[in-house]
Amino acid sequence: MDEARAREILAATGLPDTAELLSLGENAVFGTGELIVKVGRSAEDHPELLERARREVAVASWLVECGIPAVRAAEPRPRSVDGHPVTLWHRLPAAVRTAGPGDLASLLRLVHALPAPSFSLPRRDLLDGVERWLRIAGDAIDPADAGYLRERRDGFAEAAATLTPQLPPGPIHGDALPRNVHVGPDGPVLVDLETFSTDFREHDLVVMALSRDRYGLSAEAYGTFTEAYGWDVRDWPGCPVLRGARETASCAWVAQHAPTNPKALVEFRRRVASLRDNDPEVRWYPF
Repeated sequence: MDEARAREILAATGLPDTAELLSLGENAVFGTGELIVKVGRSAEDHPELLERARREVAVASWLVECGIPAVRAAEPRPRSVDGHPVTLWHRLPAAVRTAGPGDLASLLRLVHALPAPSFSLPRRDLLDGVERWLRIAGDAIDPADAGYLRERRDGFAEAAATLTPQLPPGPIHGDALPRNVHVGPDGPVLVDLETFSTDFREHDLVVMALSRDRYGLSAEAYGTFTEAYGWDVRDWPGCPVLRGARETASCAWVAQHAPTNPKALVEFRRRVASLRDNDPEVRWYPF
């Protein structure tokens, strides 16, 4: 979905199609007045996306009930506009500073202490989107690279099924990064709730371990995170498996942007090459 199509959906929702585009990735995210609007891909092509939008709104309400600082939905259920899920959110106050690893860790400790909600949460299948993203990439990527990622997906899915967690399983954020924390006047708030799941809590912690090795997070910043959380997931024998699954998914996610973004294609090739070379510390970059 490109920006033009997302703005068509925005206009069909009855919102100004001149709204500010804040990000364009898995969703198109717009800001207009006191609202944030997330426009998803067509549910006709990806029927699971409408259910994911419904669940994200339900998670937001549940977190409020539990006293967890989190973004609040402006409507109780998503809209379906020309086959696209559209969710409306209250815009948060302006950030007073950039969120750091300690902010994320403090929120994860709260989330990881929660019991299961009254509604169903899925398992955190990191690899679920790999096939969809590779199909979107199509001929823009080398078929050999696509095949390689499919083989990695299958191998890590099999390995993950045999893992034994160290922490009690339960609700997790699913994409636990400082960018998904907003620090406003009242403190850190959790945002981007669409990957909320019930699974190994280690899933949330591996994300930051990978950030240390791949995305330039300093050892000091990572130490702040593990100290605030109270445990380093790298001490768990299953860490390399969840890390490998996440790396595979991250490569495929970038691939979907390759047909329209030359920088994404360059980054995709960098990532796949580092995996083929079995080099765990080659720096990966946003594009």
